[in-house]
Amino acid sequence: MPAESTSIVVGKGFTERYLDVVELREIVEHGSAELKGQRVLVLIPDGTRTMPMPLMFDLLEQVLRPQVPELDYLVALGTHAPMSDKQLSRLLGRPVVNGRIGQAKILNHRWGDPATFTRLGVIPASEMAALTHGKLSQDVAVDLNRLILDYDHIVVCGPVFPHEVVGFSGGNKYFFPGIGGPDLINLTHWLGALITSYELIGSGYTPVRAVIDRAASLIPRPTSCFALVVMRDGVSGMFFGDPRGAWEQAAKLSAQKHIVYVERPFWRVLAVMPTLYDDIWTAAKGMYKTEPIVADGGEVIVYGPHISEISYTHGKLIEEVGYHCRDYFVKQWERFKHYPGGVLAHSTHLKGLGSFDAETGKETSRVQVTLATAIPEERCRRVNLGYMDPKSIRLEQWQFREAEGILFVPRAGEVLYRLKR
Repeated sequence: MPAESTSIVVGKGFTERYLDVVELREIVEHGSAELKGQRVLVLIPDGTRTMPMPLMFDLLEQVLRPQVPELDYLVALGTHAPMSDKQLSRLLGRPVVNGRIGQAKILNHRWGDPATFTRLGVIPASEMAALTHGKLSQDVAVDLNRLILDYDHIVVCGPVFPHEVVGFSGGNKYFFPGIGGPDLINLTHWLGALITSYELIGSGYTPVRAVIDRAASLIPRPTSCFALVVMRDGVSGMFFGDPRGAWEQAAKLSAQKHIVYVERPFWRVLAVMPTLYDDIWTAAKGMYKTEPIVADGGEVIVYGPHISEISYTHGKLIEEVGYHCRDYFVKQWERFKHYPGGVLAHSTHLKGLGSFDAETGKETSRVQVTLATAIPEERCRRVNLGYMDPKSIRLEQWQFREAEGILFVPRAGEVLYRLKR
């Protein structure tokens, strides 16, 4: 593991209380002092993250706006669907009209348009092999949204949670995949799949994070980060500094706030997905965050009656490949190598650990994944997932049954469950 960042990071974090608005403003004021006089672009999360974005937007507008000639916002979508003005208004807590709030431009990352990107360089195969501990050895192009070139300083403003691909989200992840090009997105996600979500999630500094940080070193503009540790009821911590340094501090606190340790595995988990996840591409976090505490042969039920799509952006490809364990793809690589690594990675992360016998064609999953959503049974079976009628589920009947080996997770997707060692 590389040495920790030695940059100066300011901020506060607590396990037993939340920061108040005065404390948050003080951190924003400190960060704003470093940005004075510069044209600033702020990278922000979309609606699939718990984040007090209206509060942070207000603080940045109140404190930073008077000190800079330009202050705009770019939603780091990765490959999520673009947000409408109505959705952006809900995200930021103010009316967005034609992509603007007053002087501020509120921009979507147009990841599907090649003209969006500028090439920063290439990470050579030899370096990739070192960064990935030999799992991948290929040149990879580093492309980033060319809007960064229109500004003097790029600021990340987003939360840090345990994450299935990179270990903990946040920091330089807002560049890659947030506003990055497809080559690096697909490579890092497939790298995560090769290591497996089971091993990566909540595990600190990972090979995927190392690749992302290396790519970020090529960005031709100064970068900073407000890294937040957010609970449903408040902000436990916020740190400002360079993206790696601020992320490190936030990840340490997130490990204390967002990971729940249990004494023994469960046979069944009901993961109730909040409405911020509107397709399986995002709601799959109900599986990612509970897989480590499910017994061999157990079941995770992803419950979301509001969910009617597998993926709004990648659904066609996912329907082609289905959901399978890692080795299903690795042992049939010639058949699947032309599919985007990000799609294959999502497939393996949701399906979880398993094995595949290439001679018999038999796939064995460690955990059964069942959808209790508005996606029809036939469609669930076709993509190799189980089905349960969401109308058959009475939430009150699933609660307080830990002694029976049943875990009810009322707001799944951000808190990671792990077994005590």
